[in-house]
Amino acid sequence: MDYKYHDHVIIGCSECEHPLQFGVLLSGSTIDEYGGKVGEGYTCISGSGIQRQMSLKIPQTRRVGVDIHMDSNVLKTFFPTADGEILPQLRLLAKGDDWQTLVYPEITPTIQGVVQQIINCPYHGVTKRMYLQAKVLELMTLQLTPILAYQEGLQPSPRLKSQTIARIHHAREILHSDLENPPLLVELAQMVGISDRTLRHGFQELFGTTVFRYLTDKRMEWAENLLRQGNITVAEVAHQVGYCEQGRFASAFKRRFGIIPSECLSGKKSVSD
Repeated sequence: MDYKYHDHVIIGCSECEHPLQFGVLLSGSTIDEYGGKVGEGYTCISGSGIQRQMSLKIPQTRRVGVDIHMDSNVLKTFFPTADGEILPQLRLLAKGDDWQTLVYPEITPTIQGVVQQIINCPYHGVTKRMYLQAKVLELMTLQLTPILAYQEGLQPSPRLKSQTIARIHHAREILHSDLENPPLLVELAQMVGISDRTLRHGFQELFGTTVFRYLTDKRMEWAENLLRQGNITVAEVAHQVGYCEQGRFASAFKRRFGIIPSECLSGKKSVSD
């Protein structure tokens, strides 16, 4: 890509199925409402699965970079196990009908160099295809290296200070106190006095999940409790737990419990009932 935005833009993205994506910007940036950033020091790996509804802020600037989309099954071809399946370390990138994984590896001079080589490919025809495929694999490897190293224990996660741990626990309490209308991730981080990056990483380390996934799970647990009590409509429950669209609420509820809200309201316990 090489194009320019002549105005600051906010793009609304609806909940949808998303392919596996590797993105790097050499110029320009994109910031989502949960604090994720591509550009200005960070790259992005968007796993396949369900992309949550979000807004993206794109500043008035020139955007230069590469964006690689593929089916997650391609990982079986590039990085297979002995039985031809996706490596266990990479299964977080193939979530199917679950929430996609989003990670933002830091950009390095080597990554920048590979992206420049892709953009300025000197070949044509079959040679160009072979060259670009090799460079795509190289780029994927460079972006995945810190993730794989972390999983394999080669890079122990930095120890959180006790003060930081206390602030992350405070952030969780704030989410609990306002499930219906929680603050954005950046706002939440400011409220407890840490960076949004520290909050994202620390929350994952302490509680084993992302801030967004934790919030969604708690909302769904609250919704289930309201539905089990009866004397309330599905629309009222959706609104009470913070969903403007009943369809999005029903989709999230089914992913969490395997049944739709109306079935829960009628007393159904599980898919097999």
